[in-house]
Order: sequence, then C-alpha cells, then structure tokens
Amino acid sequence: MESGGSITNLKVEVSNKQILSIALPITFAILIPQLNMLINSIFLGRLSGEALGNAGVTGVYYLIFAVAGNGLNNSMQTVFSKYAGAGNSDIFKTILTQGIRISLQFSLVCIAFTWFVAPLIMQSVADPAAYPAEMEFLKIRIFGLPFLYLFQMGNAFLVASLNSRYLMIGFISEALVNILFDYLLIFGKAGFPVMGFNGAAVASVIAECTGLIVVFVVLGITGLKKKYNLLKDFGFNRKIRNEVFTVALPLVLQYIISVTTWLVFFFLIESKGTLAKQISNTMRNVFGLVGVFVWAFASTSNVMVSNLMGQKREDQVMKVINKIMLLSAGCCIVMVSLLNLVPEAFFKLFGQDANFVTEGIPVIRIISLGMLFMSIANIWLNGVTGTGKTKVNLLIEIIAITLYLAYTWYFMKLHYVSLAVAWSNEFIYWTSIFMMSWLYMRSGKWKTKIG
Repeated sequence: MESGGSITNLKVEVSNKQILSIALPITFAILIPQLNMLINSIFLGRLSGEALGNAGVTGVYYLIFAVAGNGLNNSMQTVFSKYAGAGNSDIFKTILTQGIRISLQFSLVCIAFTWFVAPLIMQSVADPAAYPAEMEFLKIRIFGLPFLYLFQMGNAFLVASLNSRYLMIGFISEALVNILFDYLLIFGKAGFPVMGFNGAAVASVIAECTGLIVVFVVLGITGLKKKYNLLKDFGFNRKIRNEVFTVALPLVLQYIISVTTWLVFFFLIESKGTLAKQISNTMRNVFGLVGVFVWAFASTSNVMVSNLMGQKREDQVMKVINKIMLLSAGCCIVMVSLLNLVPEAFFKLFGQDANFVTEGIPVIRIISLGMLFMSIANIWLNGVTGTGKTKVNLLIEIIAITLYLAYTWYFMKLHYVSLAVAWSNEFIYWTSIFMMSWLYMRSGKWKTKIG
C-alpha cells in the first residue's frame, strides 16, 4: 500500500480509461454488499417464507435512512471533487470532519424517530400480522446507522481523492462478517442463540461497525490519513459545514422521498398476499445486484462533473456524461441478459415452491427493462448532482415521484392487473428522470456565470 507523500494530481481527464479507473473499483465495492444482501435474503427464505416477505418492508424502511446517508455521501463527493479539480486538497481534512459531525447528528435523529415515531406510523399502515416482527427487527437494525454513515464518509473521501481502488477492502470485510453472523445468529450455529429474523438485524449492525473500523484503518495504513492530515481537528467550521449542508440537504430530501415512495409501494404490495411480498423483496435484491454498474457509473458521473467544474472545464461536461452513459448502458445490458437467461435458477436460490418461480419470471422481465432505463437516467441525474445544483435534483425527484405514485396507485388500488404490471411503474419514474435531467443539462443553466 502507498505511504504518505506529496499530494498527487487530482484533476480528471475525459477518457474511457479515466472513467473506468474510477468506476470499476466502485462497482466491485458496491457488488459485495449487494451479494451480501442477496445471501441474507436466501438465509431468510430458508428460515421461512414469512421472514422473506417481511424482509421486504424492513429492508426498504432501513433503505430510506441508508440512502439519506448516501445523499450526504454524494454531496461530500461533490464538494471534495470540486476542490480536487481546483487543486486545493488542503481543505479535505476539514470537509471530512464536518461531514462526520453532520452524519452523527443525523443518525441520532433517525434512531430516535425509529424508536418513538415510526411505531405509530407503521402500526397504522403495516400488515397487522407482520407488524410486531417488523418493528422489533427495525429497532435493532437502526443502531447500525451511525456506523454506516461514518463508513460512507470514509468512502466519499476515497472516491473523490481518486483512491477508489481501496473501497473493496472495507466492503469485503463488512460482507464476510455479515454472512458469518447471519449464519450463526439466524440459525443458532456454533453455540450462538437462535435469533431467527432478528439475527439478520444483529448481524448487519455488527457488519456495519466492522466496515467503519476497516475503512479508517485503511486511511491510516495507506498513508492517506497522514498525507491529507485527516481526523486531527473536529472543531466546527461554519463555512465548510454550510457548503456541505447546502449541497447535501436537497440530495438527502430527494433520496428520502424516493425510497419512502418505494416503501409505500411495498405496503400496497402487502395487501396482495405473501407471494407478492416474497417476489417483490426478491426484486429489491435484483435492483441491487444488477444495478451495481449503474450506481458505480452514476457516482463516477458525479465525481468527474464536479472535478471538471473545479477545473473550469465546463465545455467537457456533456462529453464525459455521454461517455459514462454508454458504458453504463452497455454493462447493464450484459447483466440483465445474463439474469434473464437463467431466471429459474435465480429464483430457486430462495428455497420457495414452484409457484414462486412461475409468478416471479414475468416480474423479472419487467424489472430488467426498467433497469435499462435506469442505467441511462441515473447518469444524467448524477451529472446534475455534480454541478452542485442539488435543488434542481430535488425538483426533478418530486415531479418524477408524483408521476410514479399516480401510476402506482392506479395499477395497485384502482385497476390491479398483475404484479408485473405494478412493477412497470419503474418505466414512468426513470423516463421522467432522464427527460428532465437531460433537458436541464442541455439548457446550460448549470454553467458558472463569469463576469
């Protein structure tokens, strides 16, 4: 591993080599926890069909807070990358510590909400039979949030400082610990208690704590902590805090709104029976597993656009977004093609009956097409993020979510046809995201006004 030394050039170039050098390590880093969640669902499926179904609601609930942290993570990448492009890496230490302060404060609010407010909401909307188990799980699971947020802060620095190759170390460690404790705690192996559904929650908290420890150890061992003087001063810095917060707040709200809407979708699915819940939770895993390339290239779009803005090379922004979009779409086509060649084998991993496989295949076909739309739209949306115009991101999200909810309500409550048709709401969402993001970037309103 590298030791500390002089600060290297952090200005990106518009080339496929540069794009892949950032995106591929992020891809493998994202792939590991998605495989981890897949294995988690496989364990729960073999525990019981009920546990597999309940994991859909609890997983999406936790995802709301996880992606809120991802919004903060993306805003940190934007701010880091802008200064990297401008050649000012001295400010990195202050950006990181202010991000840590904000993330810890926010995670405490989320924990309090889950313990004292969420039960009142969940009890009124969740399946009464599933509510006790779901709420008990969430009250354990939410304690992983501070560890997750701090883990994301370390990763934001690694990506923006063009050290994304180190991401995999933390993610691999987290995944291995999660899989191990899933096995030990869900089924009570090697002398551990049989915790069943709650065992998955405890295992995830332990894993997120492990990921946090490992990523900050990596910063020390690689010399990056010394090189950038990280984690030495946790004092309040109003200027940087405000800059991070200004970029982060619209993104956090955007992500919370997006996934909360998905939670509403899952609550509506609960009324369609256990099989629909089981299949939909499996589709959540598909989104995570197949989408690893999409999210990696989306993150790359954010970083490279921010870096180019910092370099005052705004004329190259559209070119780099188009390059990233083509790579993202190409990788997604490969992934969904592989999945659709053997959908039966995929569904059989979850240990359910033949009806689960039969009913799930049409849904996975629809989801695959939706993900192709996502592979294009997400790149443009994160291009908007990279410009720092995150209020525009929020507006785009609100409009897209409104269309998504109207479509979902019609095909889930007023005119239910099938689960596959219900999941086609992803077309509406991602098509609207793409059109608005593309039109905004094409307008040039994001460009810095000079003079």
